[in-house]
Amino acid sequence: MERRSALSQDFREVLHCLKLRSKYAVLLVFVVGLVIIEKENNFISRVSDKLKQTPQVLPEANETEASPVQAENGSLASLRQLDTAFSQLRTRLRNVTLQLAEELDMAAPEPRRHVLLMATTRTGSSFVGEFFNQQGNIFYLFEPLWHIERTVTFEPGGANAVGSALVYRDVLQQLLLCDLYILESFISPAPEEHLTAALFRRGSSRSLCEEPVCTPSLKKVFEKYHCKNRRCGPLNVTLAAEACRHKQHMALKTVRIRQLEFLQPLAEDPRLDLRVIQLVRDPRAVLASRMVAFSGKYESWKKWAAEGEAPLQEDEVQRLRGNCESIRLSAELGLRQPRWLRGRYMLVRYEDVARAPLRKALEMYRFAGIRPTPQVEEWIRANTQAPQDGNGIYSTQKNSSEQFEKWRFSIPFKLAQVVQDACEPAMRLFGYKLASSAQELTNRSFSLLEEGPPTWVT
Repeated sequence: MERRSALSQDFREVLHCLKLRSKYAVLLVFVVGLVIIEKENNFISRVSDKLKQTPQVLPEANETEASPVQAENGSLASLRQLDTAFSQLRTRLRNVTLQLAEELDMAAPEPRRHVLLMATTRTGSSFVGEFFNQQGNIFYLFEPLWHIERTVTFEPGGANAVGSALVYRDVLQQLLLCDLYILESFISPAPEEHLTAALFRRGSSRSLCEEPVCTPSLKKVFEKYHCKNRRCGPLNVTLAAEACRHKQHMALKTVRIRQLEFLQPLAEDPRLDLRVIQLVRDPRAVLASRMVAFSGKYESWKKWAAEGEAPLQEDEVQRLRGNCESIRLSAELGLRQPRWLRGRYMLVRYEDVARAPLRKALEMYRFAGIRPTPQVEEWIRANTQAPQDGNGIYSTQKNSSEQFEKWRFSIPFKLAQVVQDACEPAMRLFGYKLASSAQELTNRSFSLLEEGPPTWVT
């Protein structure tokens, strides 16, 4: 009875620990488990001592005296049975303790994270951004800085480039803090009473197309960027801001921030727990994709590749070189691990994501300190085996393992050479091999990827 009372008291302590619902309860559960094991051990020891002192074998009815050997054998058999029972109990108890510890750890609240997916156009950022958009407890925004780019005009280079970076950074900081009202100064036409039907690509954010943000639709209101799977009324910025604050985490994808150094105030802001994921892609693949998606802007490139009469404009080549250099410099800064960025920066190649999307997604979640839900895995499995006709230029469905090298057969080698000459330092940093001939470029057995670290996390 004394032993049962002690055990029941110990289990009441375990139940009390469960009610704490915090990580500290995990330690208490282990301590209680060890106490129970120790008490069982002491109990076995006491029984063992008694068995050694007093033989427990009962004589048969026709025997006048039990043999000392029989008594000793009976004691040893009893000890073996008790030892087996104790081992089974200890194993069960450890399993239960570990299970309780895991459940408590899963139930412990996560600190709020702020994830910034930083990329350039045609690097697969829309696809990778869906890894976070599909997580129910993340408030995800798709390219909100598009409105700033359309409203504020800056000339490229010099002080104007710095000015644009500072504007982008300040707006980004407010958005990460769920101050969505700041966008109202840049949306055209201007929102009325915090209602707008003109938020860029609203349908690319699940958080903006679900209740309570999705309000009843209005028949006479035309919404250019409507939700994909349901009809909603004009976006209520107040409801969106409240939903952002109620979600556990915040994530944002943008191709309009190039200079990592400008993000230092955000990384040092005590209100934010910033995680920066810089996504890069082979610049030859980027150019090939842009020539399809933005065909009108690359007419001179296509004409030169086809005819070779008029040389490429030097300013176009310099623009390409400048883009590659800004990406490289940001990556080198992140990899140097300055104190303000330590533990907050991750460099990811799109090609590695395309080859192993689920594994890379889990790595990104682990870096961000967020536990992924089963819905994320389900979406990845369903959307990385899309049919070939489902790979539109803006599609987030990718037959990724087959598609990521198709560009090798669509870009002329002479254009690939231009990219290699302009972007060689960046390509070497990111592990992209240079092709020395058209045959190498189109030969799938010749890998254009260096097999280095799959991710760079600092």
